[in-house]
Amino acid sequence: MHQVYVFDAYGTLFDVHAAVRRYKDDVGPDADQLSAIWRQKQLEYSWVRSLAGRYRDFWALTEDALDTAFRSVPSAPRTMRETLLDAYRELDAYPEVIDVLTQLREAGAKTAILSNGNQAMLELAVRGARIGGLLDDILSVDPLEVYKPLPAVYELVTTRFRLFPEAVSFQSSNRWDIAGATAFGFRTVWINRGGAPDEYADMAPAVTLSSLTGLATV
Repeated sequence: MHQVYVFDAYGTLFDVHAAVRRYKDDVGPDADQLSAIWRQKQLEYSWVRSLAGRYRDFWALTEDALDTAFRSVPSAPRTMRETLLDAYRELDAYPEVIDVLTQLREAGAKTAILSNGNQAMLELAVRGARIGGLLDDILSVDPLEVYKPLPAVYELVTTRFRLFPEAVSFQSSNRWDIAGATAFGFRTVWINRGGAPDEYADMAPAVTLSSLTGLATV
């Protein structure tokens, strides 16, 4: 066991495609494509903003990314914009999340979120998933005004819990996030839900799982 288990939020605890899936019939035949572009652009915009030194909070980037997705998928009715954004505010948590967090807490570990999301959207998501009582903290990049995978973001964890990096187990579904956290010194667990091929061989995860199930035993 590690002293602290830190989780990325979107894609790791919360299903980023749940918003579009909830309204798939209304979005139309290209709903999956819309959702994929929305997520791709959301991440791309965070990287570009960090590199350019022009911070824009993650909710604004989420809105920008959805607008781009609509322009890229003309079959999707733009009238669904506000409905999808409302759904994104309270995404579905993956089914194993509550059990895994409970197991870790019962074993004496501390748990936290470290996310590109701003504080308000993270608190909404946590409340909607009913996992607030299973977390010691929710850490957002907002105070830094930069995004992962910059090292300063991961340092939020070691500063908050007053630990060396090796005392932290960091879980993310994003391989690039795992690369950044590995380079920082965390023990990393890649939650490879989609069976994606590995990359960043020089910044490999300590463990790869297909879901969070079993985390407390690896």
